[in-house]
This record gives sequence, C-alpha cells and structure tokens, in this order.
Amino acid sequence: MALSTAAPHAPAPPRVVSVVADSAAARAGLVPGDEIVAIDGVVPRDVLEYQRLVDEGDLVVSVRRGGIETDIDIRKRAGEPLGVEVHAALFDQVRTCDNHCEFCFIYQLPPGMRKSLYLKDDDYRLSFLYGNFTTLTRFTESDLERVLTEGLSPLHVSIHSADLAARNDLLRNRRGGPSLRWLRALLDHDVEVHGQIVVCPGVNDGDELDHTLAELLDQYAELSTVCVVPLGISKFNREPRMRPHTRAEAERVIDSSSFWQAAFLEHVGRRVVFAADEYYLLADRPFPAAESYDGFAMHEDGVGMARSFGLEFFGAVDDVIGPRAGFFASVDGAPSAGYRSPRSLVDGSSDVVLRPRRDAPVGVLTGPLGAAVLQPLVASLGRKDVRVIAVANEFFGGNTGVAGLMTGEDVARVLADEPYGHRYLLPDVCLTRGVFLDGLAPAELPRPVEIVATDGRALRAALAPVGTKEYA
Repeated sequence: MALSTAAPHAPAPPRVVSVVADSAAARAGLVPGDEIVAIDGVVPRDVLEYQRLVDEGDLVVSVRRGGIETDIDIRKRAGEPLGVEVHAALFDQVRTCDNHCEFCFIYQLPPGMRKSLYLKDDDYRLSFLYGNFTTLTRFTESDLERVLTEGLSPLHVSIHSADLAARNDLLRNRRGGPSLRWLRALLDHDVEVHGQIVVCPGVNDGDELDHTLAELLDQYAELSTVCVVPLGISKFNREPRMRPHTRAEAERVIDSSSFWQAAFLEHVGRRVVFAADEYYLLADRPFPAAESYDGFAMHEDGVGMARSFGLEFFGAVDDVIGPRAGFFASVDGAPSAGYRSPRSLVDGSSDVVLRPRRDAPVGVLTGPLGAAVLQPLVASLGRKDVRVIAVANEFFGGNTGVAGLMTGEDVARVLADEPYGHRYLLPDVCLTRGVFLDGLAPAELPRPVEIVATDGRALRAALAPVGTKEYA
C-alpha cells in the first residue's frame, strides 16, 4: 500500500454524479459527468470549500464537458442548495497516514480486496466529515487555522497513550508523542474532540492505561469523550506483540475505565471515559445502564451499541439512536462514506424484495459478538420460530466477531447448511453500496435474504407477525 508523504496534488475537478430535479443546477443545465473546474473563479480543494462557495447567491460555475470548458450562470438565492452531488469529499490528495501502528487492521487485510480498503487516511477533514480518527501526526499550523476559522468541529483523535515515548512506539512514528500538542491546541480553542484508545494487551493496558487516563484527566480534561476499544486481530496479523485480550484483561480494562469515568464525573462533571461493548462481552459482565452513556456519543465506535439496540428493540426510545447522520448530511453535495455509505442498492432502495412467506421461520444472521447481544432479545419474544444464526468469521479469522465485518463468503458458507423456505435477515451494516467486503452481493448467496437496518426497531418490525401493530 502507498503511504505517501508528498505534498498534496492540485485539486482535481469535482465531478457531478447526480443533479436534483428542479434545483438551481438543473435549471441552469448542469448534468451528471460535468466537471466543475471553478466556482466564481475559485478552485475548491474539498467539499467543505465547495459548500461555502455554492452557498452564495448567483454563481458563475466553470464546467468541463466533453473536453470543452464553458461558464454557466446559475441563478439562486444565498443559502439555497445548488442541487448537485459530487464524486468525492476531497478533491486534492487524501492525506494518507505515515504511521506504522502494529495494531492497524489495514495491515491485517488479506491481499486481493478492493483497492479502497487499503487506503490509510490521516486527514482531519475526513475526521470532521465522517468521524474518521486522526492521529494528528501530519497536522500543521495551517490545518489548525482552517479548523478554527471554518469551525470544523467536532474532530476525532486517536490517542492510544498519553506518554510521549509510548505513543511514538505505538504509532512507530517519532512524531507520535509530540503531535499531542495539537490536541492541546484544539482543546485550547474550544474545538470539540472525541478521543480513542485502542488497547493492546501487554503494551498499553494495565498500569499504562491507568497512566494515560490519569494524564487525560490532568492535561486534556476538556475532551468530550474517550472510547476505550479492544485490539482487533485477524489471522493475517504478523506482529508478534499483538494478541487478543484474555477475560482477566478485559475485566481490568472495564475496571480502569469505570474508575476513571467516576473521576472525570467528579472533577469535570462528565463521564468522558467509556469502555467498548466488546469488553463487557469478553468479561461476561452486564452492560451499563443507558443513562451512563451520556447520550451515546460514541455509538459508532462500539460504545453503547448493545444497550441502545435493546432500547430500540423494546420501543423504549422514540427514535433510532445510531448510527448518526453526521455533518455530511448538511453539506450540499458531500458524498456519504464509511458508516454513512448507502448499504444496499436494490431497485434504488435499501429494501430487499426477495422474501419467502412472511410466516416462515426466521433466522437472524449476525457475527458471534452480535449473537451474544441478540440472543436474549430474541428469547424475550418467546417465539420458537425465530433463531439467531452466528456467522463465524473465517475470512478474517482471529478475534473478528462483529457483524460489520461479516463477508459474503462466510455468510454463504453458513446459509448453505440452512433450510430452504425460511426467512433470513441480514444486517445492512455488513454491506457497502450493496456488496460485502469481499465483493460478493446478497443476490449471490445460496438463500434469499432480507436486508434489515442495523437497529433494534428495524429488527423488531421485521420479526413482527402479519397483522400485528408492529408489522412493517
């Protein structure tokens, strides 16, 4: 994989991929395939700059179509959406990661997967747009100026250790420790920052984790949240120091997180520190109460997912808790990515129409960790016709057990041994733009599946018998 440290390329023109009917862009004649060379003479670097430009009133948009450039006058009110979706969020070069972390899951991917999966970004713009984590090792004074002048908040920062030498070691980058000065600068300027600690057993756990959390309370108490997450190991891991947690180690992480959560609550009035759900599963401990998650701010990072899923499943909340829409939803033209990518593309919809009869027995497909969460929820329904099917992840191996990393190969293997005529529910979190990570499409599976949004409310509706109030 290429880990370029070269200066950013000149911005490539954003390419129009869709135009909203009756929008300002449609009325002016913009069409998919057009390249937007400039807006009022300015070449946008990314969708953030693009948004500011198109948010103005009447525009002159320079367009390249069929190799010919032309200026198009667009009449619109200030603040009126242009009505264009472009092909990418960044038009200049993505700032790639120059760390070489032992725990990086990208280094643990098998060869032959689609190219985009091997891209290691460390770009603060993607942190703002999509919630990607940045280590700040490539952050600069000009980046800080842009964050502050344009209000790019919140940001998400990978911390891992507050000890400078230990952070250098974890990131395998001599700028690892010193780059924490940017975290201090962001907090000094009231930027909302969510932190993450990937805990590697025998490396930054135990006393080292306690030291890091103590330093965060002492030096970075303005952090909004800090999620403590376990190291993910695939069978392709080649780093001798990296291994899965033992149960005792998981218990220690929970105890440390709980201790420092209480300390933060006492001293700054917020809990701040949260251990990922996976630790509670590994330690066979009950999940904390819903109110202790302070609004589930780190839901997408595996913190509080299980508890929020149960609330949704039993109708204890008025709306779905996560995943969150993210800033991109309010940016005119920003494409979705990551957690926010379109999950399934079936007739232009996220709904799958291939269904056996509604009263057929049901198998709910999920990863081994998801199965541990879903089993008691499904059992509470008292229905013998509904079962949870745990899909072991042989594709990645190791301790990979989350539903989001299920591959078509593994789902196909499990379904091949399941009976015909049953309904099989597949969570949409394992799909991106209609395909699994290994490129297989649901239509290629040996049994028809119904793709269901990955939240408790959607699952409850999918399981509801015909004619009941919950039936969807």
